[in-house]
Amino acid sequence: MSTPIYIGYTFTVSPRDPGTEILIAELGYAGFESFVENEAGVIAYIQKPDWNTAILDDIYVLKNDEFEINFTKDEIEQVNWNKEWENNFNPIIVANKCSVRAPFHEKSNTEYDIIIEPKMSFGTGHHETTHMMLQHILELDCSNKTVLDMGCGTGVLAILAEMRGAKKIEAIDIDNWCYLNTIENIERNNCSKITAFEGDASLLEGKKYDIVIANINRNILLNDMDKYAACLNENATLLLSGFYVEDIPLITEKCNQFGLKFISNLEKNNWVATKFVN
Repeated sequence: MSTPIYIGYTFTVSPRDPGTEILIAELGYAGFESFVENEAGVIAYIQKPDWNTAILDDIYVLKNDEFEINFTKDEIEQVNWNKEWENNFNPIIVANKCSVRAPFHEKSNTEYDIIIEPKMSFGTGHHETTHMMLQHILELDCSNKTVLDMGCGTGVLAILAEMRGAKKIEAIDIDNWCYLNTIENIERNNCSKITAFEGDASLLEGKKYDIVIANINRNILLNDMDKYAACLNENATLLLSGFYVEDIPLITEKCNQFGLKFISNLEKNNWVATKFVN
């Protein structure tokens, strides 16, 4: 069996957030299969047979004046993904209760020890929004609750919800690699109450939940707010993130249209995670 040859692009992105997140999403659609984020941006890998000289031509964010993105390209004989993650993915601790680590890290002594192998998916807990959503879930009573993790990425939020006692969790993502990665991480953490689905908010029709978690982005949240509100049980909780402090009034106004009341928000590096109830 021949060793796969990869093309590796090292991108520097300014401002890093949300430029890196947008870039990774676009590169994924273009055929890049693995990403390693760092402080400057991201390293993206694609197998050489899937690469062509025009691979970046349709990457919109590279042409967006809001971001300054530079890159270098190298041919790589073999990529040891575990080594790449080991070099760039350090375990995190949330509120001294929850740890998020890769399979190659030592087990933590926290109450909730989550193992995540992110591959191409978003959600290791390092990004501010995921970290704050983990904080929110740690503060919620999830016992015997039904939960939706919308835009689940790696499935890390759904996994913590099960560990916190939720009786039934559904995890949905529109991206195929996120859907598959969530399934892998569900199995990796021995979860039995999470079901993953590939799709968008149209899958919510006729469903009801006690807790809805949506860590996506402002525009999708605004567009799908009616669907989130419609699937909330009485006295349910809605957790929203993926937007900035200055977006809170817009998000709150939209939530109020559907009878949702703002309760609180967490803030980290201008990112926020809000809590609403009906």
